[in-house]
Amino acid sequence: MRTMHDTMRRAARALATGLVAALLPLWVAAQGGLAGLPGVGAAAGAPGERARTEYAQVQLLAHAPQGVAAGRPLWLGLRIEHAPEWHTYWHNPGDSGLPIELNWTLPEGVQAGAIQWPTPRKFPLGDLANYGYDGTVLLPVPVTLPAGWQGASLPVQLHATWLICRRECVPEEATLRLELPAGVPIAQHAAEFEAAWAAAPRALPQARAELRVDEAGLHVHARGLPADWHGRALEFFPETANLIAPGAPWTQGWDGETWRATLPFNPYRSETAARLAFVLARAEADHGPAAAGVRLEADVQGTWPAVALPDAPPAPAPAPTVAAGAGGPTTLGLTLALLGALAGGMILNLMPCVFPVLAIKVMAFQAHGADARAHRLGGLAYTAGVMLSFLALGGLLLALRSAGEAVGWGFQLQNPWVVAGLTVLFTFIALNLAGLFELRQLAPSGLAGLQLRHPLADAFLTGVLATAVASPCTAPFMGASLGLAVTLPAPAALAVFGALGLGMALPYLAASWWPGLARRLPRPGPWMETFRQAMAFPMLAAAVWLLWVLGQQSGIHGAAALLLLLLALAWVLWALGRRARTLAALGVLALLALGWSVGPAVVRDADGAAPAAQASPADGAWAPWSAARQAELLAAGRPVFVDFTAAWCVTCQVNKAAVLRDAAVLRDAEEAGIALLRADWTRRDAAITQELARLGRSGVPVYVLHVPGRPPQVLTEVLSVAEVRAAFQAARR
Repeated sequence: MRTMHDTMRRAARALATGLVAALLPLWVAAQGGLAGLPGVGAAAGAPGERARTEYAQVQLLAHAPQGVAAGRPLWLGLRIEHAPEWHTYWHNPGDSGLPIELNWTLPEGVQAGAIQWPTPRKFPLGDLANYGYDGTVLLPVPVTLPAGWQGASLPVQLHATWLICRRECVPEEATLRLELPAGVPIAQHAAEFEAAWAAAPRALPQARAELRVDEAGLHVHARGLPADWHGRALEFFPETANLIAPGAPWTQGWDGETWRATLPFNPYRSETAARLAFVLARAEADHGPAAAGVRLEADVQGTWPAVALPDAPPAPAPAPTVAAGAGGPTTLGLTLALLGALAGGMILNLMPCVFPVLAIKVMAFQAHGADARAHRLGGLAYTAGVMLSFLALGGLLLALRSAGEAVGWGFQLQNPWVVAGLTVLFTFIALNLAGLFELRQLAPSGLAGLQLRHPLADAFLTGVLATAVASPCTAPFMGASLGLAVTLPAPAALAVFGALGLGMALPYLAASWWPGLARRLPRPGPWMETFRQAMAFPMLAAAVWLLWVLGQQSGIHGAAALLLLLLALAWVLWALGRRARTLAALGVLALLALGWSVGPAVVRDADGAAPAAQASPADGAWAPWSAARQAELLAAGRPVFVDFTAAWCVTCQVNKAAVLRDAAVLRDAEEAGIALLRADWTRRDAAITQELARLGRSGVPVYVLHVPGRPPQVLTEVLSVAEVRAAFQAARR
């Protein structure tokens, strides 16, 4: 059986290689052939107890001094050896960053506890500061076996993810496995576990703390601290994030045996605390493991002051506001969000990314001719498809965010699987419009007339397709509404997404109910077939765009592999259209062979980091964005302009070509000393998602000008040269 399987695999590869050699000889010669195309990107690090990533080496350790058995102590731990100058994050990362996450796969009944976090260090950078670890750190986790456990061994699998940063930040991950024999003592790493436990913050029975808040900040009084700490500078690490500003100046000092400090609030904080746990530790000047701290917890006295939001810059629509301390949006704020979403949805029809679907809409009008009732029912069905799709996307976005995922509007096109699937769908539709085949030739006879018997279902699915294409775009008025929506309770947030869908469908719905339009439509005739075939080209243009997006995500090999698969698909559809069953069967075999051999390259980076973007000469003035780099430039007194963009955002590409590469714009930026940073959101990037949330936005494009000492200025989604030049020139004053 295995020999047969190997023979079939070799035959499939031979067929694929022959097809490639016949169709793309020059490309194969330049690239060295497709036989070596890499497969689906693996997690950083191969299976095993040790793995190496670009900036770290990790190892899964175990400690069971009395053997692996029920009722006996068992510890697992992830040891991270950071590259010089790089660091990862504590469970409260500080101003930016993400905590290390450990996801365990264990036998049924076996429970892994929480990470026993060692005392962190502070990593200041400009006006920001992060909490985390550098050098070598071990994160121990207690494991409990169920009573009566009798396994011969304990299989352990860990999938670890972390963000590792210097000035730039890189997401990394590893999958590690261990097989622990039952009853055998495991103590070869005892010293490392002992050191990790010793580095964890400890509770001192005699230590006490008092916390009070007022307009000046958080006031801390602590007594009963170790005697050798008296008179020395300490670091303050709150376990609740976003309450204080870790990088802002603060005051501290000793009054006898009492340590006193006042810490400024985070201006972007979104919550308060009635009780606060924190860690105090000696301030360390050198890198490496931090000395063990002391963990304290106390009720917070006083009243938290209201959040003082900076004045919003002029915008095309009033930004929705949230009443501080009200626990939800004001009626006015929600009303503005709904109106902004409605207007943004209407304008979305004018965005370049929606143009291909306009062809399908026009075809639907022509199909109904002057039948007013069919127009109206089709308009209602299309509206239902759009609104339900927007509600579904909004619900999924809210669910992922509530589960801790850092995602934003357009998140689905950050996945190469989705991009590749839409490329295939658009190519399929284009070939159908061009007349290469008819849908009734592919479906059983019972389904062949589905579109004719159920035109409302066809209109509904057209609305779904329109939403799939439009969702990556952010139109004017949409940005602030979506930014507020993801912070609202689920019913109010879904109302905003529903208003967005209604706005997008509204022009088509209104046209379907306007009787005068049907009378002005030309009468059916031979011209309709020509028009239908012409409509294939906008769909092919959309497929080309998506193929370019995939190239940004999976590289040239991924784009070439998908092109080969599309070529084989076109062969199959052409053969079916000619009712040539033998040719169709050969095409299916070619499609399967290509899927087997080169298909994995289409999404080879789906689970890893995105390939580095190749900057064109026109983009030479731009540098990659990171929160640390932005803070460093602002701390040096230099203005910063950030372009939040993505390859799948057509509006972003239009703005880039028409405005951001304009010679006058670049000259103004140089004369004003403005640093140009580009935040590429083509693939998921938690740091960019977090920064967008801080700006009250949930999707791209977003353009922000930061000038030291001034509130951030958010420009409109559809840029003009005059608007950007005016902002740059104002930054000089």
